Amino acid sequence: MYISFVVPLYNEAGNLKQLHQELMEVIKQLSQKYKKKSSDFEIIMVDDGSKDQSPEILKSLNPVRILTLRQNSGQTAALDAGFKAARGELVVSLDADLQNDPSSIPDLINKLYEDNLDVVCGWRQDRHDGSAKKFISLGARHLRSFLISDQIHDSGCTLRVYKKSCFEGMTLRGEMHRFIPALLTWRGFKIGELPVKHRARQWGKSKYNMKRTVKGFLDMLTLWFFHKYASRPLHMMGSLGIVSFIIGFGIAIWMLIEKFVFARGIGTRMWPLVAIFLILFGVQVFISGLIMDLIIRSYNPKLYEVKEEHENK
Repeated sequence: MYISFVVPLYNEAGNLKQLHQELMEVIKQLSQKYKKKSSDFEIIMVDDGSKDQSPEILKSLNPVRILTLRQNSGQTAALDAGFKAARGELVVSLDADLQNDPSSIPDLINKLYEDNLDVVCGWRQDRHDGSAKKFISLGARHLRSFLISDQIHDSGCTLRVYKKSCFEGMTLRGEMHRFIPALLTWRGFKIGELPVKHRARQWGKSKYNMKRTVKGFLDMLTLWFFHKYASRPLHMMGSLGIVSFIIGFGIAIWMLIEKFVFARGIGTRMWPLVAIFLILFGVQVFISGLIMDLIIRSYNPKLYEVKEEHENK
C-alpha cells in the first residue's frame, strides 16, 4: 500500500460523494506520476457516530474502507482510529467538509520528497471562514508559538501528509490532533509547511465551537507541561514549593521581629496567616513534586527513539 487517505467525518452527508470523487481524481493523478496501481491507494472514511444520512452514503461509495465509531468521540479519536488502521507508507489526512481541497495533496507529497521531510502541514493562507473563527485562530497561534513552538502557522488545518512511521507508539486524546506537529517535532521528526487551497463550506454545519476552543487550550497547557517537565516534575513543583516556602518563612521572620524587637501588635494583621499559608503551600507542592517524580521514575517513560541502525563490516 502506497498512500492511505484518512477522512474523519460527522454529519457530512452533503459532502461525501463529491469528496470521494475528488479523491479518486487525485489518486488517478498520483498513479500516473509515481507509476502506481489504483490498488496501491486506500480511502479510509471514519464515521464518528453520524446522525444523518452519512452511513448510507458511505456504503454506496466504492472503493472505500469505512470505520464506524460506536458513538461521537470527536475528531481526534476519529483521526487516531484512521491512523491506526492505515496501511500506506504515506498517510494523508483531510476534513470531510470539502474546505480542504484535495487538489493540494500532490503538492504536499512533492514537498515531502523534495525536502526529505516526515510531515508536511497545510497552511490556509486565504481562509474562507468567519471573522470570529479567524480571530480565535490568530490568538491560539501566538499562544501556541509561546508555549509549545510547533514551528507552523496553521495547526488547525487537517490537510497534512505524514510518513506512517510518525504514528508508531502514538495515541491521540482530547483535542490533540491540532498539536501532532508539536509532538512529532519533539520526537525528532522533520516538519514542513506549504500553503494550500481553502474553500468555503457549502453543505452541513461547522463542528467548531467555544467548548472545543477551551478544550484545545487545556490540551495545549498539558502538552507544555509534559514537554517541559514530564521526565522531571520535581524541577517545576519543587522550585515553586521552595520559592513559596522562602517567601512565607521570610514574612514569618519579619512578623517575629516586629513583635519582639519593635513591640508592635500582629494579632489583628493578615501577614501571619499569609506566612503560614505560603509555608504550608510550599511544603505541600514540594512533596507533590517529589511523589510525581517517583511515579515517573517507576513508569520509566521512553525519553528517546532510535531512528535507524546501521553496521559497517
